[in-house]
Amino acid sequence: MSSLIASNQSASSKAAQAGQLSRFPSLQGRSVFVTGGGSGIGAAIVSAFAEQGARVAFVDVAQGASEQLAEQIAAAGHAKPWWRVCDVRDIAALQTSISDAAAALGDFSVLVNNVASDDRHSLESVTPAYYDERIAINERPAFFAIQSVVPGMRKLGSGSVINLGSTGWQGKGTGYPCYAIAKSSVNGLTRGLAKTLGQDRIRINTVSPGWVMTERQVKLWLDDAGEQELARNQCLPDKLLPHDIARMVLFLASDDAGMCTAQEFKVDAGWV
Repeated sequence: MSSLIASNQSASSKAAQAGQLSRFPSLQGRSVFVTGGGSGIGAAIVSAFAEQGARVAFVDVAQGASEQLAEQIAAAGHAKPWWRVCDVRDIAALQTSISDAAAALGDFSVLVNNVASDDRHSLESVTPAYYDERIAINERPAFFAIQSVVPGMRKLGSGSVINLGSTGWQGKGTGYPCYAIAKSSVNGLTRGLAKTLGQDRIRINTVSPGWVMTERQVKLWLDDAGEQELARNQCLPDKLLPHDIARMVLFLASDDAGMCTAQEFKVDAGWV
């Protein structure tokens, strides 16, 4: 974590360091699958579930970061996550990873569809091939991951699917129209499946982060103009960190959120 982020920690992040945040007993021993879990928001989600005593599996394209995360979690005294290098554009590889992870950890009670890429692009520069590639990262994996875990959730008698959306398109952010299209569809996926899945007590919700200060975001975008934008748009003065998103995900995965489904939960410091 950069010194810039560390000096602007949110209240929940400081509370977590002090051991003051909630534990969710219902997550103890449950199997959880996270896409894009090797770094950024995904890594915070993987770590948060491991700290709750869950059995965590994740996939990511970044081998080095994923390996380091798994070792850090084990060194902290938690169960080492199951993980695999997987390009989620390859749906067969993604579904095989989910199947293999379930064979190792048991059917998944929780699925977190986190993987995404917000590469910048202009309207004029987009080709059909680039458009398809953006959708293949930011939209398709969520649907097919859900397809893969639902049979196991039905056997368990319940489950929780958490789709990571975005407030960027809701705030009319610019520079990523294909990303905006894909992320705006997340709410449709959530609401479109809620009734079907709900008959089997499988809940499905969207968590939409604001501008989260991952290392990538700080490196690429947090300049003086970005600081001014944060001050102008956020209601809260602290910088939003990956940990803050993970806390909402934990709640929605737990039995505490047992009657929450078909909803979008924004974690954006009041931006949208």
